[in-house]
Amino acid sequence: MFRTMKAMILAAGRGERMRPLTDTMPKPLLEVDGKALIEYHIEALRRAGVETLVVNHAHLGGRIKAALGSGARYGVRILYSPEPEGALDTGGGIHKALPLLGDDPFIVVNGDIWTDYPFTSLSEPAGLAHLVLVDNPPHHADGDFALSGREVVDDGEGALTFSGIGVYRPALFAELAPGRFPLAPLLRRAMREAAVTGEHYRGMWMDIGTPQRLEEIRRSARDAV
Repeated sequence: MFRTMKAMILAAGRGERMRPLTDTMPKPLLEVDGKALIEYHIEALRRAGVETLVVNHAHLGGRIKAALGSGARYGVRILYSPEPEGALDTGGGIHKALPLLGDDPFIVVNGDIWTDYPFTSLSEPAGLAHLVLVDNPPHHADGDFALSGREVVDDGEGALTFSGIGVYRPALFAELAPGRFPLAPLLRRAMREAAVTGEHYRGMWMDIGTPQRLEEIRRSARDAV
């Protein structure tokens, strides 16, 4: 893995599709085998050498801060990036957190995915971003982006799904005004400049977007014991 000490875990979403579970609990704090989803990411990033984590929050954000604290018990330092109710979407959330993330490339991970991806495999972007793509799940059969060698392109055969794991340079967000905006248009703009690399990860990955998928992961964890 390239040398980075900072990563961001996206934890500000409302989790509408997970209701009623997320009416009283932020989605990243939902548990699998007695541990919150976000804790699995924290531990995996720490094993890969990340020392400082930025966690954004909006819906029930106080519960996230209370649960994770300073990060000391995980061996990391956790900084928080609060967002207004309704959150700032992925792009806006990362943009707001840039002062905490610094000038070097940083890792971003969606807080509501389940994966055994080895973060030590991540590459520093040759351009503006490096994305981890996965096989298309049944609920997202058309995928997002395609790989042409190591380059990620916005069209082409064999589209794969963006895993929610990426490495970004702050320059990807240059000249943007603060506010609410998605990440995908920024990535597509960078793809038109051939500034996005990627890899195809074939291991375990799931978007925990519904109670049914959460229960599927919980069953798998129980069966593995």
